[in-house]
Amino acid sequence: MRTIKVVAAVIKAVNEDGEPIIFATQRGYGDFKGGWEFPGGKIESGETPQEALKREILEELDTEIAVGDLIDTIEFDYPDFHLSMECFWCEICRGDLVLKEHEAARWLNKESLCCVNWLPADVLLLEKVQMNL
Repeated sequence: MRTIKVVAAVIKAVNEDGEPIIFATQRGYGDFKGGWEFPGGKIESGETPQEALKREILEELDTEIAVGDLIDTIEFDYPDFHLSMECFWCEICRGDLVLKEHEAARWLNKESLCCVNWLPADVLLLEKVQMNL
């Protein structure tokens, strides 16, 4: 089974009530269209995971981010491939999170984090994200 190496941004901010919130996106294309995920994408040859994440978020959301600590590396077997996903805490440096490839997006707080239909690999990250909100 082939392995696809990707990176995901857990973009953290604070809402008007001072609560920490996380940015989630809904896929607008492909086999998993409609599923919710942490934004990101594939690591290209010669890129570090952090460089790939900055590039992907700029391409997909027209936003510059600062990449922080690694949260976890998720290993998950989909029917046709193995996904290895390095997930990082991120913050917005500049931009307005413009949806270029996604169907929808939401800011979620600790209580609403499980209110969307997350893709299976992203589900594995939720507990760690929730513990650190």
